[in-house]
Amino acid sequence: MKSLAIIPARGGSKRILRKNIKFFLGKPIIYYSIHAALKSNLFDEVMVSTEDEEIVEVAKKYGAKVPFIRSNKNSDDKAGTEEVILEVLYNYGLRNQQFDNVCCIYPTAPLITIGRLKECKNKLLYGKYDMVFPIQRYGHPVQRSFKINDGKIHMACPEYENMRTQDLEPHFHDAGQYYWLNVKSFNKRKQIYSSNCSFIELSSMEAQDIDNIDDWELAELKYLKNNNID
Repeated sequence: MKSLAIIPARGGSKRILRKNIKFFLGKPIIYYSIHAALKSNLFDEVMVSTEDEEIVEVAKKYGAKVPFIRSNKNSDDKAGTEEVILEVLYNYGLRNQQFDNVCCIYPTAPLITIGRLKECKNKLLYGKYDMVFPIQRYGHPVQRSFKINDGKIHMACPEYENMRTQDLEPHFHDAGQYYWLNVKSFNKRKQIYSSNCSFIELSSMEAQDIDNIDDWELAELKYLKNNNID
């Protein structure tokens, strides 16, 4: 079975300028996704989907392929991950290259590990799922969250106000690292999520969403800790 790694990395970024190639502990952050994909030996091809010439140069420098440039249609901040994956698969199809599985790896996932990538792929294949991806548990029960209205604060779910936190059902969120997809089922539904999805659970140290500089610095600290770097 043939597998493709797609790393989507457009040039624009509103919250962190040039986020996808900003230096993270001495290397462009996209390097870590490329490096993990290549070193895992899980893929027949590792490619970067981008419209940005500087990202093209960085991607090729670290060993990824950029066989075609992303369309303008899928290069703005409204383009979804599904559209990017479909475009990549379509362009490979024009080159008579077909893949059984795809892993869409985000370019800002420096805490990604080869072991977890393999675990996720194995679960996709042996569990016969449409998609498998890493998740994390919310640090505090979402049932005890608050919302603000007209300057006043209210419990979002007042029915849980008097329940102990340890008695509340845990909730999870997407870890924001990658999605392993069965190509045949993905092409049918044109969506990442389906009723036949599964997961692997990561600890709080194994992933970090990066939306601002504080997130970036926290991700660097986690990377240093995970890799025993002083």
